[in-house]
Amino acid sequence: MKTVMLGLGIIVLGLCSIFVGVADISLSSIFSGDTDALAIMLISRVPRLLAICLAGAGLSVAGLVMQQICQNRFASPSTTGTIDCAMLGYVVALLIAAGKGQFFTLAIIFSFAIGGTLLFVQFLNRLKFKNAMLVPLIGIMYGNVVGSLTTFIAYKYDLVQSLSAWTVANFASVLRGNFELLYIALPASILAYLYAARFSAASMGESFAKNIGLNYQRVVFIGVAIVAVLASSVVMIVGMIPFLGLIVPNVVSLFMGDNMRRNLPFTAYWGAVLVLVCDVIGRVILFPHEVPISMIISVIGGAAFIYLVLRDRVNAR
Repeated sequence: MKTVMLGLGIIVLGLCSIFVGVADISLSSIFSGDTDALAIMLISRVPRLLAICLAGAGLSVAGLVMQQICQNRFASPSTTGTIDCAMLGYVVALLIAAGKGQFFTLAIIFSFAIGGTLLFVQFLNRLKFKNAMLVPLIGIMYGNVVGSLTTFIAYKYDLVQSLSAWTVANFASVLRGNFELLYIALPASILAYLYAARFSAASMGESFAKNIGLNYQRVVFIGVAIVAVLASSVVMIVGMIPFLGLIVPNVVSLFMGDNMRRNLPFTAYWGAVLVLVCDVIGRVILFPHEVPISMIISVIGGAAFIYLVLRDRVNAR
């Protein structure tokens, strides 16, 4: 019964996403064979819906994996520098990979994301004291340094306008043929599910993982690679979505506990639902204008982050 309700919920939200927009389409126009309505639905609305679900699920799963690797519930791609490094890779790709195809561009973004995240994780492993708030604080500072370097390069090579467009995520530009790289979230999430037990063991610390026979460095690298792939694909297609990988895994764990294998499908589901809800709100709140989804998630995510921090302090007393 619970599964049926969850399925109906995302179906209803999906229908809202398809039929809400400046261009007016309806079920009657589609069933009557209106070619314009069919074209809008198949070229724009359905690809946008798929991109929303894939991006929301992918970034939420990335946040769950990141929290296991960093042994910190406030870690996520946006608080550990992963997305900032991906943005740096995106700017570099604009300089050296123009006209060489999406996969070459994605490879550059992925390389920067995985390299920057590994550097951050290695730095964390050298810290003797890991306060719950220290890790995201360092991560945000690290991300700001990387972001400053990205902005400097953008100014130097006149790429500020392109960078600005990608720092505010928006699904309005998603069309059939330019979002399919987001499907990489499916195999990456499946791999995360298969490695869930290993990530959970790694979250107990390097000594514990080695004592039970795990190759700790390999597990961390695979986890970072999954996070980097998911973050890179989202940055490349829709831009930077903040806080998503932070709030969804934490909210799911509040209700379901800390079993990563059990939580992962629900994390992916609620990540897709949250982005769907925010996207629909962004389309109707100032209709016919559209508010970028990153602004709405920033408000919700900021409030949720403050709540989690305050809750963590209360529980620590």
